[in-house]
Amino acid sequence: MVFPESQFPATLESGKPLTWTFPFPGWLDPRAKRIAEIEGFKAICFLPLISQDRVRGILQLNRRTPTPFTDEDLEFLGPIASQVAIAVENALEHRRVTEARERLLEESSYLRDEIRTVHDFEEIVGSSIGLRSVLKQVETVAPTDSTVLIIGETGTGKELVARAIHNLSARSGHILVKLNCAAIPTGLLESELFGHEKGAFTGAIAQKLGRFELAHKGTLFLDEVGDIPLELQPKLLRVLQEKEFERLGSTRTQRVDIRLIAATNRDLAQMVADKQFRSDLYYRLNIFPIGVPALRDRSQDIPMLVRHFVARYAREMNKVIEHIPDEAMETMTRYSWPGNVRELQNFIERAVILSMGKVLRAPPGELDRTATAVSANLNTLEETERSHIRKVLEETNWVVGGRNGAAKRLGLKRTTLIYKMQKLGIAR
Repeated sequence: MVFPESQFPATLESGKPLTWTFPFPGWLDPRAKRIAEIEGFKAICFLPLISQDRVRGILQLNRRTPTPFTDEDLEFLGPIASQVAIAVENALEHRRVTEARERLLEESSYLRDEIRTVHDFEEIVGSSIGLRSVLKQVETVAPTDSTVLIIGETGTGKELVARAIHNLSARSGHILVKLNCAAIPTGLLESELFGHEKGAFTGAIAQKLGRFELAHKGTLFLDEVGDIPLELQPKLLRVLQEKEFERLGSTRTQRVDIRLIAATNRDLAQMVADKQFRSDLYYRLNIFPIGVPALRDRSQDIPMLVRHFVARYAREMNKVIEHIPDEAMETMTRYSWPGNVRELQNFIERAVILSMGKVLRAPPGELDRTATAVSANLNTLEETERSHIRKVLEETNWVVGGRNGAAKRLGLKRTTLIYKMQKLGIAR
């Protein structure tokens, strides 16, 4: 029988065999005692398994007669223990090599997918005060290993900020692994994060490494972290605090060394108040928050972004565009860009496609129509919501909480209703 190192410290420290006859010592592992009772063993010998000057475990030999193990026995068994130690060392090394190969294969596959992916932005472009503030925060936090929470609307470039943090960190020589939590079905998210063993669930035909294992020694970027379901949040919290987890379908604990960067376009503090997000996980993620401004809040960067994307797509399409009309640039600068930089990028790509000569053909009328339609829809929705909430409040005599309060009638939590009232300017 081979036992782990922790059960026989005396043998491990001395590196010498130990022999006992019945009754057995009190420090013997209860499971070994129980086996001895069932099998009727009267004498036990513990032989250290030594390989490369290190004790790898213990080989236990048993006799059903009370005949003690002699020095001659130990001399005979010594070479056998050495062979077993070599076999154990080879098995451990084989497992390490196999796991390393699997990690490399998974990492190679992930990197191939990354190369095929067209990133939303090639680099951070702009010189506005808001953007300079973000870059200053990036420079401050990047050299540390602290968790970073990037907050911003969809399309503002949160992934670019995460990449900048990774590239400026001590982990830049290792991989940056990303996962969009909102893009993975809830039932598969745990497997994507932590991996699974073969047969862990229907369809698990092979072992799979999760993103945490792939990011070992590197950085893990979790986008849309607010979409992680409540039942999975304790496991995420544990791996952030303890640096350990188990694959789905396994009892073996995996240890990892990663730096986490999370991003969200949601109000996590409000989600905590509404019991939709764990407060302890929120505090663990919110160690160093970075707010990425919306494009409408840094409109002075729009001309620089326009020229950047025009040059990029003209190069990709083998076109020469030398001039951007002032009217088009002014319209693009005034537009609010609800889809942020991503919307601007897509608009410029379309404009380059339409441009037949050296002048950018950016149809400003399209932006005017879109801005009018968006504004009208937002105003209509906002007025409708304000009117409905006010009507229910008046019907409940402005009682917000309780069994007969407005929040109950509206199907909202009390804190959510108060937040909406403040946002919509509703007061008695």
